[in-house]
Amino acid sequence: MRFTETDLAGAYLVELEPHRDERGFFARTFCAEEFARAGLLTAFPQCNLSANARAGTLRGMHFQGEPAPEGKLVRCARGAIFDVIVDLRRDSPTHRQWRGFELSAANGAALYIPPGFAHGFQTLTDETDVFYQMSVAYHPAAQGGVRWNDPAFAIRWPLEGPVLSPRDAAYPDYAF
Repeated sequence: MRFTETDLAGAYLVELEPHRDERGFFARTFCAEEFARAGLLTAFPQCNLSANARAGTLRGMHFQGEPAPEGKLVRCARGAIFDVIVDLRRDSPTHRQWRGFELSAANGAALYIPPGFAHGFQTLTDETDVFYQMSVAYHPAAQGGVRWNDPAFAIRWPLEGPVLSPRDAAYPDYAF
């Protein structure tokens, strides 16, 4: 695996190093030793799968705060997504900045998101599956979110007219 730190400190693009032959390829997607050497979380006690039927589906922008802030390792297992992170760490020099990455089954890349970030994605294809590894179990009292189109972030989503849940559409503006 190749770990490339993004310009939002602590967030990494994790790329596969596939071993190819006539059958296809084999690649390691997670290794605790390699993640530890990169200074990243190595325990992921919960995994989630998000199945999305339609291109344009937007899920986010979610986070889990105190008392159980979560880190995530996100990978697109089928289809393609535009994956977005926003730095919500108030003491960070990149507070309120966002970055987007295309993750797809074809490129095999994953995004490591440290605690303190909001996360969301928009599907770029129909029939898209997104696999998450979470650093802590879900704590309903700690869950939160910011609106996908909050002007404080000015995220540029690739597709117009997103398919949203009522909850995601109703998140408030970010209070900073």
